Amino acid sequence: MSDAASNRTARSRTEQNRAPQDNSTAQDRAAQKNQTAPSGAQQEPHSGARRDSALTQILGLAVMIAVPVLIGFGASRLIADDTDGWYDNAQTPPWNPPDWLFSPVWSALYVVMGVAAWLIWRERHRLRVWPALGVYAIQLLLNAAWSPLFFSGYPIWGSAALWAAFAVILALIIVIVLTIRVFWPINRLAAVLLIPYLAWVLYASTLNFYIALTN
Repeated sequence: MSDAASNRTARSRTEQNRAPQDNSTAQDRAAQKNQTAPSGAQQEPHSGARRDSALTQILGLAVMIAVPVLIGFGASRLIADDTDGWYDNAQTPPWNPPDWLFSPVWSALYVVMGVAAWLIWRERHRLRVWPALGVYAIQLLLNAAWSPLFFSGYPIWGSAALWAAFAVILALIIVIVLTIRVFWPINRLAAVLLIPYLAWVLYASTLNFYIALTN
């Protein structure tokens, strides 16, 4: 009897010693899981539980590309008469590109922009992406506002519209930089894809500044 009691006591002590070790192992696993998240990106509570189907991925990509493309197309329709009007006779800088170059460059940038946003959107089940996509949406709005203000505003308000457009494009540059910054911890490729867009807008800002000075 004493031997049986001793054995039960030993087993009880072993189980009690094992419990903290099991808890410690679980905590270690949780810590390692959190460390796999990119630096600066917060995980959602339900992270890793869901994956999108191929159809959802394709539809998401189509929507993310369509949004900036449609914004660009809509802006180009609004300013069509003005680009063929006063802008043809405006004083432009020596580094101004030929007019035919703007459309294909912007079209390509809008597509790449959409791909970058899609890469971020894909991570929504694992990370908190909506604040980053909110910053991205703000730069889209600024992008959409610039062309009508610059091209269609000049016949109404004169050079004041050009300077207002310059202020908008400076704000756009700042928000693009912020977008790259918030994209980076979530998906580095998405952040890198926005660098050509930033470079082109920086270049466009110099054109805006020169034209505002000389017209």
